[in-house]
Amino acid sequence: MNALIVLAATETGAHVELPFPAYVFAIIAAVLFLALGLVTWSYRDVASRHSQKWADADSANGHH
Repeated sequence: MNALIVLAATETGAHVELPFPAYVFAIIAAVLFLALGLVTWSYRDVASRHSQKWADADSANGHH
């Protein structure tokens, strides 16, 4: 019975071809990861760009 199920599954099994080799998926993932890393890196030190806002808050309220 088990052999019959295996035989039926292999005869009707849908073999799916990848659109390109498997290593290309890794390259795409690496490029995407690097792009997202660059976007994240571009937001570094954004808070200190608005020094006037921080100066007003420090002089009026002291420390939080």
